[in-house]
Amino acid sequence: MGPRREICQNCHHEFVIESEDFAFYERIKVPPPTFCPECRKERRLAFMNVINLYKRKCDLCGKDTISVYAPDAPYRVFCVPCWFSDQWDPLAYGRDYDFSRPFFEQFKDLLREAPLPALSTDFMTLKTSPYSHLSGNNKNVYMLFHADFDEDSAYGFYVTESRSVFDSSLIMNSELCYDSMHTYRCTRCAGLRGQVTESIDSYFLKYSWGCQNCFASVNLRNKKYHIFNEPYSREEYFKEIKKWDLGSYRQYQEIQRRAEGHWKKFPPKPIFNEFTENCTGNNVFQSRNCKECYEVLGAENSKYLAMLYLPGTKDCYDITSWGNNLTLSYDSPNVGENASGVKFNYGSGLNLVDSEYSFLIYGGAHVFGSVSLKKGQYCILNKQYTSEEYNALVPKIRQHMMDMPYLDQKGRTYRYGEFFPIEMSTFAYNETLAQNFFPMTECDARTEGYGWRTFEKKEYEVIKKAADLPDHIKDVPDSILSEIIGCAKCGRGFRITRDELEFLRKMNYSLPRECPFCRINEKIDIWVNNLKMEKRTCSKCGAEFMTSVANHDAPSILCKKCYAELTA
Repeated sequence: MGPRREICQNCHHEFVIESEDFAFYERIKVPPPTFCPECRKERRLAFMNVINLYKRKCDLCGKDTISVYAPDAPYRVFCVPCWFSDQWDPLAYGRDYDFSRPFFEQFKDLLREAPLPALSTDFMTLKTSPYSHLSGNNKNVYMLFHADFDEDSAYGFYVTESRSVFDSSLIMNSELCYDSMHTYRCTRCAGLRGQVTESIDSYFLKYSWGCQNCFASVNLRNKKYHIFNEPYSREEYFKEIKKWDLGSYRQYQEIQRRAEGHWKKFPPKPIFNEFTENCTGNNVFQSRNCKECYEVLGAENSKYLAMLYLPGTKDCYDITSWGNNLTLSYDSPNVGENASGVKFNYGSGLNLVDSEYSFLIYGGAHVFGSVSLKKGQYCILNKQYTSEEYNALVPKIRQHMMDMPYLDQKGRTYRYGEFFPIEMSTFAYNETLAQNFFPMTECDARTEGYGWRTFEKKEYEVIKKAADLPDHIKDVPDSILSEIIGCAKCGRGFRITRDELEFLRKMNYSLPRECPFCRINEKIDIWVNNLKMEKRTCSKCGAEFMTSVANHDAPSILCKKCYAELTA
């Protein structure tokens, strides 16, 4: 079948379904989508609350727990130990399928009754790191989100296989780093921005690779002893570098300001797709035949992927978050780990096979329209069937979804082949990543039929204003650990933890003036802007290409080939 143009039933813009797309949909036996790729992405993101945490009581044991579900959210929520325990039976919430009602209405009823885990994490992480979500295999971390295989770290988003990193996001395989993002295999670094790789003892670098003892520079390759891109001898470098004391908040802010101004004098790297073949998108690594993918590592023959930092992912479309040996899966957020045939799921995986329209399914096979099953098989709406009964009933349900579609509050039609309506998300729109990528006002969100949360500002008695903190870390007394500091940005009270203070003293970095949420969100906002692609023209050769570097940030830009020649 050749390419076909369609009109998105959500935004009403035209989009194209390519020949290879039809082949994929036929392979996994789903109809083509009626929403465009961007609206499908927004829909998935609207189910992902990544960093908003609340305190509420477990609906099983009654103890206080940390949860991504607010206390007034209309769901049954169990703390993680209770949810994984054998004190309750997910099949107890099973019910017969009702062919007189749309599927999504029935699923909505089940979602309100079956228990949801307070956090998506594992026991090892929970034991030492209760303030983390979408995380696993972590030890002694605090407020790390979307993070795996980390230790002794705090305050970050999208952190993987790192140790002793603070206030850093989108960082992998790094150690003793601070205030950095888009960083890979770096040690003892701070202030890094924009793809810094395999560097040591370096500060305020951008678009650099293989550096050691470099400061406030950009576009360096395998360099030592550079300051503002100027080479120095070893002795001169350390003499000059002593002029900048990063233990001083004022000096840290000043060098950051000067470094950012210096970076703008040089051509930016136009795209990040290292060790790839036939790939489009940005921040794609070690992948082949992947189109419109972002923040992806080790993927193959896939399209519309995002935030898959654990390889590999193969033959998948429209997957947002997780990955890790995921195959033949479609239109699902936060799914993965040795899973296959996962379609229209949220938060599911761990050796899961053939699961459709389900939430928070761990392990098992052949599941349809279920919630919070653990290693269940042949289940529909949490009710157990024989394999023969299941295989006979599921095709009838799919056809029923086509014949009796669900209409949301705006009249959008949901048949078999579309992910859940945003209005069925367990989170308010502004609690999720959708608000970062596709911001809405409260009025607009409610008009669309989406939930909206008014965040209560917890009123802690602020003992010390951010402006009154000591300028230098060496002047900070231990008593700071018992004080509540007012965030310089949002006014929220926050504390300095002991691990954080010890790290800052050890590495000679000043105290932060903003609360953890403002620090994390600042980097998320930078990340979101770096994923917006636009067409530009190379200032040298005139070639047209797609890049995340906007014209207002860099009026002059080089294509990938010309940039490589410049920085060789």
